[in-house]
Amino acid sequence: MIPTKVFFTKGTGISKDKLTSFELALRDAGIEKLNLVKVSSIIPSKCRTVSKNEILFNLNPGEIVFCALTKNQTNEPHRWIAASVGSAILDDEENYGRIYKYYSFGEDENTAGMYAEYMAVTMLTTTLNIELDVDSTWLKRKNIYQAKGHNIYTDHTCQTAKVDKHGLWTTVVAAMVFIE
Repeated sequence: MIPTKVFFTKGTGISKDKLTSFELALRDAGIEKLNLVKVSSIIPSKCRTVSKNEILFNLNPGEIVFCALTKNQTNEPHRWIAASVGSAILDDEENYGRIYKYYSFGEDENTAGMYAEYMAVTMLTTTLNIELDVDSTWLKRKNIYQAKGHNIYTDHTCQTAKVDKHGLWTTVVAAMVFIE
């Protein structure tokens, strides 16, 4: 099985119970009714990113889907948590892309999300032996790195949350969900 489509999603859940907060985060992300099989860090060649809404209504409860999922959770009062998934894909459809899953404490959504993107690009370029000076090749307006005649397209999703003063379990999730 080689997926042909992927979508990004994210969510937050808050509860007295740790597992329930995770379930609520999956609900917020819209993927709670799916059987999620975690994968590592490769985006297959010819796999295109689509909107979550374009896919979700076609999936049935209990359907098995593959996903790159990251989560972070704590019940420490006032603690900021983040979960992000970044992607990097070459403009050449024959090549594969890379995913980087990241979670952190105390970072805002932009910082955690951009770090996941940066690491996905770093993983992709080092794997393919493409030299990349990330500071001089980043075209921020377009989410593109340029290196050795290639355009590398990046994206991410990131969810952050602050635990309330009472210390309820708070979970954040970020995922890329693959569809055949």
